[in-house]
Amino acid sequence: MAAETEIEWMKLTFAELNARAAADALVIVPVASLEQHGPHLATGVDIVCATAVAQRVARRLHDAGRPVVVTPCVWTGLAEHHVPFGGTVTLDFEAFSAVLRGVVRSAMRAGFKRVMLLNGHGGNAEAVAVVGGECQAEFGIAVAAGTYWHLAGDAFAPILERQSTVLHACEAETSMMMTLMPEALRTDRLPDAHGPHSTRPEGQPAAMIRRRSFKDITPSGVIGDARAATAAKGEALLEAAAERIAAELGNAKLWG
Repeated sequence: MAAETEIEWMKLTFAELNARAAADALVIVPVASLEQHGPHLATGVDIVCATAVAQRVARRLHDAGRPVVVTPCVWTGLAEHHVPFGGTVTLDFEAFSAVLRGVVRSAMRAGFKRVMLLNGHGGNAEAVAVVGGECQAEFGIAVAAGTYWHLAGDAFAPILERQSTVLHACEAETSMMMTLMPEALRTDRLPDAHGPHSTRPEGQPAAMIRRRSFKDITPSGVIGDARAATAAKGEALLEAAAERIAAELGNAKLWG
């Protein structure tokens, strides 16, 4: 692929990245987690999905004439609530914050003035927002943060049958993995891949945050019902996210 059409930071030379910075390119940083995803999915779901969404968003921005570059994924985050299942890697907030700050600081020192922390793990959502704000204040560049399914808003609901947005190891995530990495799916375990549709006990409002061990909430490790997943839904979800988020990030008023 020619350098002028490449959107991945790691596939560009330093001189090519310097040119992107001089063109006021947006840096998109996918942020994820390495954690259990039920009996039917490999642990890298958030890494795969966050990276794919970021790259599809970047491709749409590039095709619209907006300079952009995507870093490799920050692959581990805050996943303490998944640890009891095993197979999970987690950081404390101080380490997670330090990693994100280091990435954003590096982008700033490389001459970039706009960064989007594009999160793909629910347990990171609040922390990513806090770190983004701190980076903006400290480094003097524009830093935005958001979780891809929150940014997609209502775009996922018409595609899904049994839920309206991303839950965990669910219809949505399983569908996207069927599209992106089918070898990560254990089809013989799909009959067991279902659980409650919420992590909140009765009476806990959506606006109240209290993390609980997923093992206490869902014996399968799944929130939602993956049995309704299809690859066609996965492709539709990825394209819906890319379209919506690219339109949002392409809004010049966001960066003014």
